Amino acid sequence: MVAAAHDERQVREAFPDAGDALLPVRLDGTDAAQIGTAAVEHFGGIDVLVDNAGRGLLGAVEEGADSEVHSLCEVNVFGLLAVTRAVLLVMRAADSGIVVNVSAIAGFQSVRGWGLYASTKFAVEGFTEALREELAPLGITAGVVEPGYFRTGFLGSPSLHVSERIADYEETAAGQMRTIVPGFNHQQPGDLVKGAAVVVDAIDGGAFPVRLFLGPDTINVVTEKIGQVRTELARQHDVAVSTDRAN
Repeated sequence: MVAAAHDERQVREAFPDAGDALLPVRLDGTDAAQIGTAAVEHFGGIDVLVDNAGRGLLGAVEEGADSEVHSLCEVNVFGLLAVTRAVLLVMRAADSGIVVNVSAIAGFQSVRGWGLYASTKFAVEGFTEALREELAPLGITAGVVEPGYFRTGFLGSPSLHVSERIADYEETAAGQMRTIVPGFNHQQPGDLVKGAAVVVDAIDGGAFPVRLFLGPDTINVVTEKIGQVRTELARQHDVAVSTDRAN
């Protein structure tokens, strides 16, 4: 396994008994190609890419500063794309591989206080859907994982950045999200070990889905949104189909 991280030493410290089965590599957004090179030199190729790049930004959409949004997109979108391109060079040469991009429940349904973060996950889901179709003729599969709330430290520093406050939002649901989120960190219901096992089983099964849903909270959110979209489609149907040219 190649584990790319901003501090590869932390990877080795977390898995001290892994030996040569684990190759920690420093993740450098300016030289993502090194990941593919290191994997080929050490293991001879790459079978699966699981890209879990993730940074959060909490606050109303208007509260997000340009610098915060650029930093968020650099990690969640552009960094992920750079690694994907680097790995695909190796996978295309082998005519095989699986690309798994970790999205989030917010990649299917955006909510107040998380709009900017959700926009990056929407981007990941959008290009992964296209990537799946583009890579299928080349023997490569691509899909996303949509986890709900799993027990990690993501809702705290340094993973989560909180935007500067705008007073008008203070008493709104978006503003109150700032108070709710810290108390939920490390209290999320999802079991990481169980979730990871489902991902591994899906990879080993040889038919990775377009979206792999994890957690009852994700199922509930997806089901509710699909219901809302169906209702909107039915309500707007006659007007929508009336907009084609007559000839």
